[in-house]
Amino acid sequence: MKKIILLPFVLFSFCSFSQTVAGYWYGNANVKSKSSANNYLVELILKQNKTQVKGVINYYFKNTFRSLTVNGNYNSMSRQLTLFNIPVTYHGSLASMEVDCMMNMAATLRVSKDEARLVGFFQGKTEYQFTCADINFNLKRDADASKTDSILNAIRLYKEEYQVWKPSASDTLPSINLVQRKVVNYVIENQFKERENVVAEEITVDSDSLKVDFYDNGEIDGDSISVFFNNQLMAFNRRISTRSVHIDLVLDHTKEVNELSMFADNLGSIPPNTALMLIHDGKKRYEVRLSSNFEKNAVVKIRRKKG
Repeated sequence: MKKIILLPFVLFSFCSFSQTVAGYWYGNANVKSKSSANNYLVELILKQNKTQVKGVINYYFKNTFRSLTVNGNYNSMSRQLTLFNIPVTYHGSLASMEVDCMMNMAATLRVSKDEARLVGFFQGKTEYQFTCADINFNLKRDADASKTDSILNAIRLYKEEYQVWKPSASDTLPSINLVQRKVVNYVIENQFKERENVVAEEITVDSDSLKVDFYDNGEIDGDSISVFFNNQLMAFNRRISTRSVHIDLVLDHTKEVNELSMFADNLGSIPPNTALMLIHDGKKRYEVRLSSNFEKNAVVKIRRKKG
């Protein structure tokens, strides 16, 4: 008899929970653009009071973390959620100058026996709609983290954050240590000569001895690179990820300008091939974001400071 009484209660609880958007949601968001190589990791913590919704959105983009408050409404009949006026970092922003798109978020609640999801997109407001591409997302609700006490506590303790992650020796280790020497691969060498060299940045360093690290910039999607120094191949088909491809590099002091070039062996699953290059000269650290494809090589020009 207890089982008969309990079952309707369980079903009622499940139906009630499945109709609300309150809870903790997480997943990916991807720019709706064929040429984009960027995506976002998104967390959403929502509290619902009838049709009114408020909460916190956290998202990670390239090396930036943002945490913002959000407000909106939810229609339980159509299962449509709308959140308004969310500043989303423009997917084409440069490291030295990030630009925000003011966007609204529209989502549909989809519930199955095993899970609940918010599926939809961020869309630029009227004044941004022609410059900011839609960002599609698919977020899953975490049942354990969606308990009422956890949600209210997260919102109550919320403090807006804007952080930039920079890899360092304490949190990353090289996956590959390259030796500075000429290697031979005639196919890659010929393809390198056929592609246009595009200068990404020029830097002036204090030392002839440099430590250089390559990381994947953005989603880890299988990018592989070859590295040229002064037009000579040093390494080929090296996969980049959150752990670096490391080179201890000595500049050619007979040259006024040394050139370090990145050649795209592939474009990964999301073109183009993108990398974050860190250069240490013993005193300073330089960050350079590189992008290459089957038509262009990314080049960094390095000068030795005089005196």
